[in-house]
Amino acid sequence: MRCKPIVFHNVPPVTLNCMKKKLHSEGIHIPSGNKGELSGSGVVADFEWDGSSVLTVTIKEKPFFISCEIATYKIRQFVIECHGS
Repeated sequence: MRCKPIVFHNVPPVTLNCMKKKLHSEGIHIPSGNKGELSGSGVVADFEWDGSSVLTVTIKEKPFFISCEIATYKIRQFVIECHGS
C-alpha cells in the first residue's frame, strides 16, 4: 500500500547525510546520491532530494499492521533528530 508522499523543506546536505547514517544504523538500506529506494524492516520507499533543500519520501510498501501515519511519523523523527546536526 502506497502512502501519500512526505515533503520536507529546509533539508540541507548535513541533515540528509545524518538521516542516511541513522537509517543505515537502523538496518535500512539507503543508496548514495540524491534519489533512490530505501528498504528495511518491511518498508520500501522512494526518496528524492532536490540537491539543496527539498526532500520527498514516498512509502511504497509497509507491513499491513503499520499505518501510513505511523510510518510517516517514524520518517519525520529522523528529520527532526538530524535537523541542525
